[in-house]
Amino acid sequence: MTEITDHLADIVERVARAAQRSKRSPTSVTIVAVSKQQPSSAIIAAHRAGITNFGESYVQEATPKMDAVGDLAVTWHFVGKLQANKTRQVAERFDWVHTVDRLRIAERLNEQRPASAAPLNVLIQVNQGDEAQKSGVAPTDVAPLARAIAKLPRLKLRGLMTLPPQSGAPSAWFAELAALRARLASDGIVLDTLSMGMSADFAEAIAAGATMVRIGTAIFGRRGA
Repeated sequence: MTEITDHLADIVERVARAAQRSKRSPTSVTIVAVSKQQPSSAIIAAHRAGITNFGESYVQEATPKMDAVGDLAVTWHFVGKLQANKTRQVAERFDWVHTVDRLRIAERLNEQRPASAAPLNVLIQVNQGDEAQKSGVAPTDVAPLARAIAKLPRLKLRGLMTLPPQSGAPSAWFAELAALRARLASDGIVLDTLSMGMSADFAEAIAAGATMVRIGTAIFGRRGA
């Protein structure tokens, strides 16, 4: 687990440098350590190294790990494709959902979020390249979905998330998502979060305004390794 500590030190430094190049504070960027297909021991090691935000993509894999590290102060992010039959567990156990792409999913999360819990932080996943193999809402449909989600009392709409298309430079797609957030703000939909950038391109995402970067391989190594 020493490797995880070393990797994290490198990632934290690189994130800080990327933020500073954009004249931003390093604290303006949250590192979400994507721990899917990693054991709970890896999460514990990363937590000891200072990471408190962890991302999981599969509910059935995440919940045992949540139980195993239950005594740690962890903020859990759901970053995978969200199926309707999994929304209850996500609503009950996660703090953030990055992948809301339709109103019905948002409504189910709202209905199933415990009244005793804080509102669930949600992001709208944007399918920028209209890619059939990816989830997400078209950029032109973000505003109406955002307005509908904002009316749901057990959810807190925070921002936008993207997995950029492989065609073209990632930096161009990141800039486009930031511009979309700016257009929404001009229409009265103010969002504070841009979740974009992963192990290979997080520096470009930070330069474009990312406030969350989702990093897995660069922290934990190959999945399942």
